[in-house]
Amino acid sequence: MDVKKLALLVGALVIAVVTAIMAKNMFVGAAAPQASAAPAVPLGPKVLVAKKALPVGTIIDADSFTFQPWPKELMQSAYYVDGSPDSNPASLMGQVVRYPITAGQPVTRGTLVGPKDRGFLAAALGSGMRAITVPVNTSSGVAGFVFPGDHVDLVLTSNVEGGGDGPALKVSETIIRNIRVLATDQRTDEKDKDGKTTVKTFSNVTLEVTPRIAEKIAVAQSLGTLSLSLRSIADNGAELERAVASGDVKVPAGTDPAQEKQMLLTMANRPVDSNTTFSTGGDVSRFQRRTVPARPQNQMADAMAAMGKGLGQAMAGATGSASPSPSGVRVVRGNQVN
Repeated sequence: MDVKKLALLVGALVIAVVTAIMAKNMFVGAAAPQASAAPAVPLGPKVLVAKKALPVGTIIDADSFTFQPWPKELMQSAYYVDGSPDSNPASLMGQVVRYPITAGQPVTRGTLVGPKDRGFLAAALGSGMRAITVPVNTSSGVAGFVFPGDHVDLVLTSNVEGGGDGPALKVSETIIRNIRVLATDQRTDEKDKDGKTTVKTFSNVTLEVTPRIAEKIAVAQSLGTLSLSLRSIADNGAELERAVASGDVKVPAGTDPAQEKQMLLTMANRPVDSNTTFSTGGDVSRFQRRTVPARPQNQMADAMAAMGKGLGQAMAGATGSASPSPSGVRVVRGNQVN
């Protein structure tokens, strides 16, 4: 082999080896650095935070709050800190949210208002709603098993006097549906100081209604006896689905899902005074009437009309009508028929 060719071959091999080594070093140097653990954020004491979004007027229950560790440098004196005397969640039950609280947000003093605080009932009311108190007793108040936050129907029982003979018409009508209970007597929570649910009878119940429905309830109290009918928790969702399907509730196009959910939730919690139902005494017993007694003047008019009709027929028969009425009476005298 020629010496020149051999030298060129050896030189090419050397250049290839050097190039490979340089490329290897280049790629190794450009390799991604190994991830290092981020320094741990120092955590402070546990503070009370909202487990879910709490809009204005929400009545606090056991599922509203929880304690969560919070960064020490972000602590504020207004937070409810675990271990402090006024941070027991049981002592906050029944209070009302005065300002909106987002999920995961620490609860501060001043965002809640208690039953003994000024403006408590006004904070418990939703926008555009009113509070009205209705007297009840043990039987009409579901024996004390109605608690603040429950939803009830309002039933009116009355006697309708028609002015005629016989007893009045007994009727019971569901005049308002889906009313939120704000308080029973002056209780806004169903739990005692130990956090246990207590059942107590009450003589008054405060309801959340619209201004128009408040007027109807005020009139209904003068018409008869009002009773509460406790609603199931599942009823609100079913009624809302029926309202959406029938077109009574319409959600604007392009609405954010969170806003749509809040809108539907608000609609589901509003009282309804349409499509009322009723039952009369005749629906309960065959010995009771189904209609209002007729007025005496109507009965007298019917009697006079019947008497006049009979008198007219008698006079027509006396004048020797050629075509006697089929219902006329034939007099037989001997062999002669008149």
